[in-house]
Amino acid sequence: MTYIIFFTVSILASVVGAICGVGGGVFMKPALDAVGVLPVNTITFLSTCTVISMTSYNVITAAMNTKKGGSDNLIDWNLTTWLAIGSAIGGLLGKIIYSEIKASFANQEAVGGYQALALLIAVFLTLIYTLNKKRCKGFHVKNPVALLALGFALGTLSSFVGIGGGPMNLAVLFFFLSMPTKVAAQNSLYMILISQTASLIMTFMKGNVPKALYQEVDPGLWVMLIGMMICGVYGGIVGKKINKKMPSATVDKLFVFLILVIMALCVWNIYTKLGFGA
Repeated sequence: MTYIIFFTVSILASVVGAICGVGGGVFMKPALDAVGVLPVNTITFLSTCTVISMTSYNVITAAMNTKKGGSDNLIDWNLTTWLAIGSAIGGLLGKIIYSEIKASFANQEAVGGYQALALLIAVFLTLIYTLNKKRCKGFHVKNPVALLALGFALGTLSSFVGIGGGPMNLAVLFFFLSMPTKVAAQNSLYMILISQTASLIMTFMKGNVPKALYQEVDPGLWVMLIGMMICGVYGGIVGKKINKKMPSATVDKLFVFLILVIMALCVWNIYTKLGFGA
């Protein structure tokens, strides 16, 4: 039953993530945290690998399309690469902050509760902006230093709350780069791929990979990992096809609905992991 839940969540999160440009981790992690069958750090690792598999498919196919001279690629490689690099560097800092805070807590589950609280605040502010973005005048930031700084701030926050940054990425791309919905979605996936790959490399370098994968090896966790990554790619394929056919206005509505679901999951995780549900 656990496999069915994890694989189903992985597919749904990846489909929605590919459509809206949120990566999937922002939904996947709080949803799997709410199941409560694996430690927070293990769920973060599984979610990160799944998001990387999904975003890799989308970015690689976009790059191949560009090479062939196709018009399906919407990624602005010149501008978004600066954001992505800043996000990757900020993500490393966010991971260090998270590790330091986690080490100071005797109750490791409480860390997940505070992560959920930080995520709740971040996505709530994103929701407020999204609902009012038509009234807000956007900018067209092109300065590499400014883009690096924006990416750095995004990466730090996203890494701390254990996600790829999706909703916050979109808010930044809407406001600071004035990107249309579907363009922002593809560029966000590119940013998520770079930042999450850097985060995963650091996880390996610091030896924070779940011990069940290499010490007293748990075959079940390996099945979970590989299965979720396959689900991530499949979700990316389906989500990309749906995104092409779906009107931008519908994508916006789906994004708002996703934020509301994430907020509900965050409230539940805060309630249970910080002892309110005891």
